Amino acid sequence: MISRLLVANRGEIARRVFRTCRDLGIETVAVFSDADAGAPHAAEADHAVRLAGVKPADTYLSVDRVVGAALTAGADAVHPGYGFLSENEAFAQAVLDAGLTWVGPSPEAIAAMGSKIRAKALMAEAGVPVLPGFTARPGYSMDDLEHDLDTVFTRMSGSASGWRVPLLVKASAGGGGRGMRIVALTDDLPGAVESARREAESAFGDGTVFVEPLLENARHIEVQILADRHGTVWTLGERECSIQRRHQKVIEETPSPAVSPAMRARLCGAAVKAAQAIGYVGAGTVEFLVKDDTVAFLEMNTRLQVEHPVTECVYGVDLVELQLRIAEGARLPGAAPAPSGHAVEARLYAEDPARDWLPQTGTLHRFDVPGVTSRFSPVPRGASGGLRLDSGVEDGSEIGVHYDPMLAKVVSYGASRADAVRRLATALSRATIHGPVTNRDLLVAVLRSPAFLAGDTHTGFLAEHGSVPAAGERAVGLSALAAALAQAAAERRAATVQAALPSGWRNVVSQPQRAAFEEAEVAYRITRDGLRAEGFPDTVLVGATPGLVVLETSGVRHRFAVARYDGVTHVDSPLGAVRLTPLARLPEPVEHVAPGSLLAPMPGTVLRVEVKSGEPVVAGQVVVVLEAMKMEHQITAPVAGTVSALNVAPGRQVEAEAVLAVIEEQA
Repeated sequence: MISRLLVANRGEIARRVFRTCRDLGIETVAVFSDADAGAPHAAEADHAVRLAGVKPADTYLSVDRVVGAALTAGADAVHPGYGFLSENEAFAQAVLDAGLTWVGPSPEAIAAMGSKIRAKALMAEAGVPVLPGFTARPGYSMDDLEHDLDTVFTRMSGSASGWRVPLLVKASAGGGGRGMRIVALTDDLPGAVESARREAESAFGDGTVFVEPLLENARHIEVQILADRHGTVWTLGERECSIQRRHQKVIEETPSPAVSPAMRARLCGAAVKAAQAIGYVGAGTVEFLVKDDTVAFLEMNTRLQVEHPVTECVYGVDLVELQLRIAEGARLPGAAPAPSGHAVEARLYAEDPARDWLPQTGTLHRFDVPGVTSRFSPVPRGASGGLRLDSGVEDGSEIGVHYDPMLAKVVSYGASRADAVRRLATALSRATIHGPVTNRDLLVAVLRSPAFLAGDTHTGFLAEHGSVPAAGERAVGLSALAAALAQAAAERRAATVQAALPSGWRNVVSQPQRAAFEEAEVAYRITRDGLRAEGFPDTVLVGATPGLVVLETSGVRHRFAVARYDGVTHVDSPLGAVRLTPLARLPEPVEHVAPGSLLAPMPGTVLRVEVKSGEPVVAGQVVVVLEAMKMEHQITAPVAGTVSALNVAPGRQVEAEAVLAVIEEQA
């Protein structure tokens, strides 16, 4: 029996495991880096061990330090969570060698599936359908690549038809979209192979990549499996994971709206074959690409998945509890439970979809999702519906550059797909999220889009339907007006002389009160007859306090919650969440930035500098490559010209808005 468990992870998955441990009476141990010293997961555990440093390689990815932390804290078992060392066979073996219980599959099973190249070969031998592909060796020439591609497409078509784009370059180790590149033009293949190799080496310590045909507009379908040490293998249905950005899932659901009973039986049968082929034990996921009648094995994740809550809600199980029971040697019942209802999960990220999903940093001042019925635990069986929140952050959490920018997972459950989707979209739209820019508005737009509601999803969905919704001009204008009125109420409350005068009162009425934001400018007067706002003649002021303004427009009242922070004002209302940037009446002098300057979009480390000072460049050419939040970010030349200044070198740390280079535009 496990008595004290160390979770070798951080954020929401660590908190998720702790929740089950509390229910089972198991003591918990957290590990935390210096960047996570104040993180919720470190505070919630019964015991916590510091891993000095901030870089993943020095902390959460250090086998010796994590195992040492378990021994220091007196833990007798280790749960890896997902990401970091969760699929590292050397870590699993080190845990076992230290005399601890490993909550997961055997090191041999992890190794078998850890290399996607080896995994595909094993699955083909076991009768699981796979797409053909080949390993891209270092230093490949275009002739070498073309030869191997011709061989692959000949195997696919049965004739020497030549190879075609698009192609997918993929890291053999790891996942999460890192080390993956789509190749649409033949000449781009060598560069894509090298770029994917570098990112894979940085993320997983293994730069091996392979190339296979890209099955365009396919669905990403995965099967949840659970196997004990006594030969029983469960399949708990399929999850639809086709809504993705950068090859990483953002919305998942179960069951899939497109999987028939016959297809489900086919997928689950292949998943059982995969598990039995490697003697799998514990929770795992077998992933497939599905298009029409084509089913192709993608990979097997030898761990708990980020999206496991949707399965828990529909099947009424606690997958973490079952992981722990299996690790203790328990038997699974002969048959898996039957499913009921539908569940959908959305991942909230601190990232800006309008800027190519650029990760965001800063203080999360306020985070609240209304209507939550459970946290980190399945919605009770028999419930007509519910809303679950698994979050790694709280009010005041700092979102840094060292780790994945996921804030939380919001999961809805309902008797039908329509019920679950509507509940999730409404909860997200009403959530209060103050701080870094997030993908919330995009998630809501996707959930309410006709194509998604019809179940017409595929891995290219966001490319077709993922335009970032812009707040309407009227919504922004009214929100700015509410922000101005709230600010006036705050100033009136703070005043000592004119506290008895109406908000916005002035003894010279020839000019209105004005407030300027980057997004809108408002002008208004408070008269004996009430509010007179330019551009909003039908708007009546019902009430205004520093935090809440009630406006009536065209006979309909709306409540605007206003929150002000350093440099930004958030306004939440039924019209939508609006983020405003106040403009100072007398701005401070700022340092002049030369025209053509390339600025760092976020703090990070310079990986490569692709040009030299004085060198000509074309528009779109990569100038500098930054690494932040475990991803590569290419900084490109906005125009054709010459590199007139180069201010960085590989390995240098840069802050947001730092000038990396200057491009003098070509006449």
